[in-house]
Amino acid sequence: MKVLVTGASGLVGTELIAQLRANGDQAIALVRRPAKNENELSYVVGGTALQNSALDEAIKTADAVVNLAGATTGKLPWTKKYKQELVGSRLEVTKTLVDSMKRVGSKTVFISGSASGFYGDTGNENLHEDAPRGKGFLADLASSWEATALSAPQSVRTVLIRTTMVCSRTKGALGRLLPLLRLGVGGRLGSGKQWWAFISVVDEARAIRHLIATPSASGPFNLTAPQPATCAQLVDALGKALHRPTILPVPAFALRLAFGEGADELLLCSQKMSADKLIATGFEFKHPTLETMAQYVLGKTD
Repeated sequence: MKVLVTGASGLVGTELIAQLRANGDQAIALVRRPAKNENELSYVVGGTALQNSALDEAIKTADAVVNLAGATTGKLPWTKKYKQELVGSRLEVTKTLVDSMKRVGSKTVFISGSASGFYGDTGNENLHEDAPRGKGFLADLASSWEATALSAPQSVRTVLIRTTMVCSRTKGALGRLLPLLRLGVGGRLGSGKQWWAFISVVDEARAIRHLIATPSASGPFNLTAPQPATCAQLVDALGKALHRPTILPVPAFALRLAFGEGADELLLCSQKMSADKLIATGFEFKHPTLETMAQYVLGKTD
């Protein structure tokens, strides 16, 4: 299977490409700089017909295109300039891919990024994929991102992956929290009662591969572990696995002072996401619970 991947150097992209190649698939990273080897293809956003030809040929022969491009929302606080980068880095790349699909009459599978931010802050509501768009910058961003992807030709099977907090051993959402927990100076953020949907980076990449291989899968999918957890529960689970206390909370007002609106939309926002739709396709999680995720993140299991 030939799979093209944007955002290949990111947390999820790196894991996805490793899994694809381990499975014997051909994974090609789409990059916006000169290609360094045969496993990369350079393309230009909004390029000329000549510049587009290589991308068109690649998409024409691809079994799947996975679109993970986008500047990280975890860089806080969000300045006006950085918000423009968050939007542009997603919509421009997605439009470039869609335009190429239209030019070549592609019949590929298109797995396009989205985010749990689509739902906004929903308190204790159990979120399925038919829940409406929420309010806020991230909800508007995810909605526009999805709409751009859904403009792909009808011949393309388009899947929108609403990704939540991706947990890894070194990077991602827990990258700043784990060192504090190891020192015994970490704790809940705000009240700690907000629901934090989570997924291990291994399961994130496995779910993407599963959706590529599942012909019936289309439209939005929540990519989240099936066990719901609050911020406090997640922090406590990591502390327990580390044998460290988690008794030093960070007040909500301090987070807002430091990170502005990003504090409310990323750290204090409550999203209790359901994995039912993904599970119904036959997907089985490797790290379905807080305990199994914590053991993986801390390097105690694969």
